[in-house]
Amino acid sequence: MTHIKLNTQHVAPFMSEHEYEEVRPLIAMADQELRQGTGVGAEYSDWLTLPSDYDRAEFKKIQEAAKKIQSDSKILVVIGIGGSYLGAKMAYEFLHPSFNNELAADQQAGVKVYFAGNSLSSTYLTDLIRVIADQDFSVNVISKSGTTTEPSVAFRIFKQLLEKKYGTEGAKKRIYATTDASRGALYEESQEAGYETFVIPNGIGGRFSVLTAVGLLPIAASGGDIEQLMAGAKAAQDDYSQPNLDDNDAYRYAAIRRTLYDKGFTTELLITWEPSMRYLAEWWKQLMGESEGKNHKGIYPSSANFSTDLHSLGQYIQDGRRDLFETVIRLDNPQADLDLPKMADNRDGLQYLEDMTVNDINVTAANGVALAHVDGGVPNIAVHIPKQDAYTLGYMIYFFELAVAISGYSFAINPFNQPGVEDYKKAMFALLGKPGYEAETKAYRARLDQ
Repeated sequence: MTHIKLNTQHVAPFMSEHEYEEVRPLIAMADQELRQGTGVGAEYSDWLTLPSDYDRAEFKKIQEAAKKIQSDSKILVVIGIGGSYLGAKMAYEFLHPSFNNELAADQQAGVKVYFAGNSLSSTYLTDLIRVIADQDFSVNVISKSGTTTEPSVAFRIFKQLLEKKYGTEGAKKRIYATTDASRGALYEESQEAGYETFVIPNGIGGRFSVLTAVGLLPIAASGGDIEQLMAGAKAAQDDYSQPNLDDNDAYRYAAIRRTLYDKGFTTELLITWEPSMRYLAEWWKQLMGESEGKNHKGIYPSSANFSTDLHSLGQYIQDGRRDLFETVIRLDNPQADLDLPKMADNRDGLQYLEDMTVNDINVTAANGVALAHVDGGVPNIAVHIPKQDAYTLGYMIYFFELAVAISGYSFAINPFNQPGVEDYKKAMFALLGKPGYEAETKAYRARLDQ
């Protein structure tokens, strides 16, 4: 039995059984391209076997660095953008209490973690500096090249803060660089300065990198159990190794997505019912959008957190254009639950709920919303997870990574590149006046002046 369960009950009204048979050859072809390495972009598919063949020496080094950070710091500032921060941010939110950074130190499993370098907001950076104040902190800068604008700007600022607080030599002992194994600006600086370094594997792209040092060091420093995280991913690798559509829920999920897309359902909403899963949705959106959105193809990924967003997006989902479907993360056992207090009067109209817990109400609301949305023409896929722990998270990460790889190949695109990202960078660099972009600078500025 698999650790997470795919419930397709509310897909049945939109997809006949014979359609599984019709899509089966397409999924089989995608499986062959992925497993045999014959598909485009195969050189970036090392994540496929990562849970079983990760570098144990590097893993131990990560654990030791996490202990050092916990021993000399109250805060870890993680600097990165895209896949260099979303996985760690997602895990931090998923594994820890909602207000973890506000808890007393003795109630936290590890250090407080804050994220920078994922925007160009001067206000955000200023606010974070004020939060750090006089507390001891370390920095984990994550960049393959070391020249990506957003993290490079943030790293300059926080490196200067470290040097001002601890001196040049002291600062070097508090900087942890996760970068390329042998080249790039950050690699070169790390070698010259003596920063402790960790490797971003060449065969794993950023959005698939959460189970490498990119995600593991911040997760471990925060007190997350990275051994259980990898164990969950390994279990998923084993459980989803069979290509048969009937025995592989990750493949079945990919098949359903592809079939719904062909029917005109071109937008997928990842729905969560726990605020602590908001960044799970953000990580998922990058994974899906950057993997599939190519050659004017692919499912557009969006998200909503219920019941909150039912009061803002609910009307559109229920009654707007019928081109969207939902994948809902259903948590079977919450981290905590509360009884609804009993009141003598019924002024708020909640007396009929007094025999239920708050989670009972949440689960019942989720069931009702699913039925209403299906009745309104919105296909609904449910992914049931047993609880919010590291093992489950590792398992779910692998589930979605495998599903999008299969789905991407079914669209006849390369699921592992991101050519569109380079286009926006070219325009941004040109307008910023970066050397080497002089011709583009003139052209873009002329367009802005029109």
